[in-house]
Amino acid sequence: MATTHDLEMEEVSLNMERDMKEEPDEEKKMRDDEEGKDRSKRKKVHRVVSKWMLPEKSRNTYLERANCFPPPIFIISISIAELAVFIYYAVWKPQKQWITLDTGILESPLIYNPAKRQEAWRFISYMLLHAGVQHILGNLVMQLALGIPLEMVHKGLRVGLVYLAGVIAGSLASSIFDPLRYLVGASGGVYALMGGYFMNVLVNFQDMVPTFGIFRLLIVILIVASDMGFALYRRFFVPENESPVSFAAHIAGGFAGMSIGYTVFSCFNKALLKDARFWIAIVAYLACVLFAVFFNIFLSPAN
Repeated sequence: MATTHDLEMEEVSLNMERDMKEEPDEEKKMRDDEEGKDRSKRKKVHRVVSKWMLPEKSRNTYLERANCFPPPIFIISISIAELAVFIYYAVWKPQKQWITLDTGILESPLIYNPAKRQEAWRFISYMLLHAGVQHILGNLVMQLALGIPLEMVHKGLRVGLVYLAGVIAGSLASSIFDPLRYLVGASGGVYALMGGYFMNVLVNFQDMVPTFGIFRLLIVILIVASDMGFALYRRFFVPENESPVSFAAHIAGGFAGMSIGYTVFSCFNKALLKDARFWIAIVAYLACVLFAVFFNIFLSPAN
């Protein structure tokens, strides 16, 4: 009897051990299935991004090493900062309405003010201010829709370089061609992203699938044409007391993107500093910056 009882106890303990082993195996299998589904979803997102952002010859390289680390932190952070500053001036400063410039923004230490050009940070900080709801929504939608996938592919350092190059080019160009105008908005940076992307699609037209290529070019052209049309209208046909918009920043940002931006975005799997085109674009950009600085110091009507 004792032997039989011992055998039964051993069998029960073996069954319990087997069940305990099976449970972790099942949990592991379920966990692996969930991770597999997550990887599949991420891979699908990266595949779509690669079709929109890269020529065919670069897609496999991107997909092999694609990940979301680091996430598109630059474009998201700059968008949050712009939105936060807009809300601050709309709510806590003497801004009578949300759709036009008013005393709160015009007296801001961030705005590009031609009479305070010696405060050099204003040539960059003006990007955080916006003239109204339509202005900030347009810029945020464009820079998030284009900037996030660009940053997923090229990472924040390169996207930030292009964006800030457009911002600086925008303020310097405005100080030359529209020297007596205040300046707000991130349009220079947004246009730099669009200019770099546009040139990349144009140069790699065949590799980026002709049908998609035409569609993408049409989208970019339509957005640029409508925004430029609005900027030109606000600059030349709106009364002085309704805050005309400087269109020079848009154009200069676009040119910065078509030079520096194209070089950066076309060097997806190459060392940027070893590309001669990058240095040519940088030297040309710096030459324009030096000319603008010289103009502002010695020749500007705002003096």
